Amino acid sequence: MARRVYQEWKGRNIFLFKGRLMFGPDAGSLVITLLLIVVPIVIFCTTVARNLLHEFPTYNPAYVILVITILYTISVLVLLFLTSARDPGLVPRNSNPPEEEICYGSSETADVSGRHTPTSRLPRTKVVFENGVPVEVRYCKTCMIYRPPRCSHCSVCDNCVERFDHHCRWVGQCIGLRNYRYFFLFVSSSALLCVFIFAMSALNIKFVMDDRGTLCKAMKESPASVILMVYSFIFLWFVGGLTCFHLYLIGRNQTTHESFRPGEASGLYDRGCFRNFLEVFCTKTTSSRINFRAYEQDEMPMRTPREVKIEGSEGDSRTKSTRQSRCRVLFALGISSRVEPLRKHTYLEKMVQKREKLGNLFEILAKS
Repeated sequence: MARRVYQEWKGRNIFLFKGRLMFGPDAGSLVITLLLIVVPIVIFCTTVARNLLHEFPTYNPAYVILVITILYTISVLVLLFLTSARDPGLVPRNSNPPEEEICYGSSETADVSGRHTPTSRLPRTKVVFENGVPVEVRYCKTCMIYRPPRCSHCSVCDNCVERFDHHCRWVGQCIGLRNYRYFFLFVSSSALLCVFIFAMSALNIKFVMDDRGTLCKAMKESPASVILMVYSFIFLWFVGGLTCFHLYLIGRNQTTHESFRPGEASGLYDRGCFRNFLEVFCTKTTSSRINFRAYEQDEMPMRTPREVKIEGSEGDSRTKSTRQSRCRVLFALGISSRVEPLRKHTYLEKMVQKREKLGNLFEILAKS
C-alpha cells in the first residue's frame, strides 16, 4: 500500500490530520504557551471586566472593553496557530548525494582484487552567486544537499530550513521563511495584549481606590487586578524586548541566526529599511516546497541492459550487454566499475565508443 510523504518523513516533526498540520518535536510546549495566554484572560474577563461594568455610567464602554479583549485574544491564538502548525520552509532531502558535485581525488585505494581506484569525495562547501556576490554554501550530510543561502540545519527538528531564524520552543516550531511574519505578529500582538491588560487592570484599581479612599484598600478589594498588573509587567519585558529586537533585525534584513554570526553574509541582503519591511510584511508567502500529503513515488524498476548481437568469425553469435562492454573498458583502464555509477566520465564514454567501433571494424575484416 502506497504511503504518503509525511509518513516517511525522516525529520522529527509531528503531523496531524493526514499531513495537513505539521508541528515540531517539542509541540507539547504549546500547551504551556496556551495556558500562559488563556488563564490570565479568563481571570481578567471574570473579575476586572466584570467590575468595570458597574463603574461606567453606561454599560457600553465596559462591553466594548470585554469584546475587544476576547477578539484580540482570539487573534493572538490564531497567529500562534499559523506560526506553529505549518511548514516553516523546509528544504527537500536527497536520498543520495548529488552526483554532479562528486569529485575524484588523485589518491587511490586498492580493492579486493588489487586494482587501484580513485577515491570519490564531496566538497564540504561550494560557491554560488547571490545578488551578484559570491556566497559560500555548505553541504549538509544529514539532508545530503548543498544548503541554499540563508539556510541552516535545525538540530531540534533535524531539517534544513530556508531563511532559518531560530527554533522557538514556546511555539514548538522552527522559525523560517514561511512563518517568520506570523511569528513576529504573534510576539508583537502578545506585547500589546500585555499593555492592554495592564492598563485596564490599573483603571480598575483607580475606580476601586476612588470608592475606598486609599491604594492599599483598593489592592485588597481587587487582588486579581494587582496580580494581572504584575503578570503583564513581567511578560511585557520578554515579549516587548523580543519585539524590539526583531524590529531591529527586520530593518537590517537579518535573521537571529545571522546576527550571532557577524561575518556571515553581513549586509548582503539589506535593501534599505523601508524595502526590508515590505519584504517581510507585504510579499506573498511562498508555497511549500514539499507536498507532505502526496504519495511516495514507487521505486522505478531497473532497466534491462540493451543487448547487442555480435557475430563471431566462425559464424556463431553471442550476446553481450552494453554494461559488460563498459566494464571491460573500465577494467582495462585500471578503474573499478563501481565508480561509473557515481559519475559518468566523458573520457570513458569516448573510450567505450572507440572500442565498439574497433569491434565492428574487426568483424568486417574477419568477414572479408
